[in-house]
Amino acid sequence: MGRFQIPSTPPTINKTIRFPSDVVEDVEKAIQGKNCTFSAFVIAAVRAALEELHETDESSAR
Repeated sequence: MGRFQIPSTPPTINKTIRFPSDVVEDVEKAIQGKNCTFSAFVIAAVRAALEELHETDESSAR
C-alpha cells in the first residue's frame, strides 16, 4: 500500500460574475440532491467548454 499524502488544494482566484436568473435556477435544479456545489458545476462546465474549443481549434488548424 502506498504512503498517505495530504492532498493540496489548487490555488484559486475569486471572480464575481453575474448569471441570468434562469441559468442559476437551471443549475440549482441540475445539482439538487447531488453532492455538487454551484461553483463545482460551473467550473466543470467551463472546463468542458474550453476543452471543446481547443478541440475545435485543433481541428480547424489541420
